[in-house]
Amino acid sequence: MTQELINLRNSIIQGRYTDALAIVDELEGMSKKAIIGNIQSYVKILLIHLIKNQIEKRLTNSWTASIRNSIREIRKINIKENKKSFYINQDEWEDFIEEEVIEDAIADASLEVMDGIYSQFQLGEIIDRVQLITTAIKFLDLTYSYSPKELPKVVAETLFQLPGGEDWKTGKR
Repeated sequence: MTQELINLRNSIIQGRYTDALAIVDELEGMSKKAIIGNIQSYVKILLIHLIKNQIEKRLTNSWTASIRNSIREIRKINIKENKKSFYINQDEWEDFIEEEVIEDAIADASLEVMDGIYSQFQLGEIIDRVQLITTAIKFLDLTYSYSPKELPKVVAETLFQLPGGEDWKTGKR
């Protein structure tokens, strides 16, 4: 990116505004790609923990913290500078998950679910993908409706609805 900024400066100084605008477009594309990559990483973490929950039918404090943190970070990263629009719109999550994230999440979750007894292929056959995506979108939808201050409480209330959520809430193991 440093070279692009040098080229941008030189293009402006030399009055080559068309070149400068092309560099600005390139920088915008690079920035958006980096942001989408960050969102993708947090969605993968969310999915990994939802997969573990779906298969093991329980929640741990560590899993809930990871889910909560992922949702908070997605909310923070997904909103554009204008505070009025998003990099990933609310109706785009299903395609984003199916096309960009779910296979990597399954592969990574296979290392952790039930202490790694399933290969990624076995785990891919066992999980209910529709339920997984529906649950993930339920959490992701919260990022459009709640402030950063409200979000942790609403995420916790949503966690109670997952398998093992009531036991987690009351501290039962």
